[in-house]
Amino acid sequence: MNQIGVHALVWVGGWSEEECRQAIENSKTAGFDLIEIPVLDPATIDIDMTRQVLQSVGLKAGCSLGLSFETDISSADPAVVAGGDRLLHEALDVARGIGAEYLGGVIYSALGKYSHMPTPEGRANCVNVLRDLAREAAQDGITLGLETVNRYESNLLNTAAQTLELIEDINEDNVVVHLDTYHMNIEEANFRIPVMACGDRLGYVHIGESHRGYLGTGTVDFADLFNALATINYQGTITFESFSSAVVAPNLSTTLAIWRNLWSDGMDLARHARQFIDEGLQKSSRSLAEANP
Repeated sequence: MNQIGVHALVWVGGWSEEECRQAIENSKTAGFDLIEIPVLDPATIDIDMTRQVLQSVGLKAGCSLGLSFETDISSADPAVVAGGDRLLHEALDVARGIGAEYLGGVIYSALGKYSHMPTPEGRANCVNVLRDLAREAAQDGITLGLETVNRYESNLLNTAAQTLELIEDINEDNVVVHLDTYHMNIEEANFRIPVMACGDRLGYVHIGESHRGYLGTGTVDFADLFNALATINYQGTITFESFSSAVVAPNLSTTLAIWRNLWSDGMDLARHARQFIDEGLQKSSRSLAEANP
């Protein structure tokens, strides 16, 4: 029922035609249904070429990004907010152009460590920008996902509860919660409570290990997560996300503090993740069925 995706940084750090084809073809070969393409700089994405490669390979795509402090829509500075608004619309143009149905990530604040608490004025700016963006995205059937991240990568949304509150204020049907196990492992009490709280507002899930490496080799309680997803009958996209210094994206790897080589063989990593996710989903579905005959 779920589309299973993989982040492009498992394969490549840029998006030239060669890198685009390599990432999309590898994703298909490894058994994934979708590739998540980062669009931190939308101008670097050749929309027509990307769409053609996706179609030729038979793979779907989603798009993600994180804002910078220069484009932070949760800022109180009108010029900074305007810059973020422009960037988000450019990213939406990319998603629309390549045929993606999802645009998510840290699209509500800067992706980085803040030195201060969020301000009411900045939060209001964020709500206003995202409400307008969501209305435009809805015209093309595109969903916006707000990725809940840890305290070192945003000061605004660190828990599912905070994200649900912001979504309620935005009040647009095509805005959903994007949970990520790497961040949940830091900020949430466990993996079940946030999923249950989100319910049908959960629209996208990142599967990543506590150290960003091979699934099942860290501290994330994946059984707890998969059981919770089965309980709410989650049918949305589940995307594997992992980072290593073996693949460097100049605008992202340093922001995410990817200083260690956690893996070097992206294909082995990806195939392992695909099997791990399949087995986890199947086991949780069986357990739920046995508990509710």
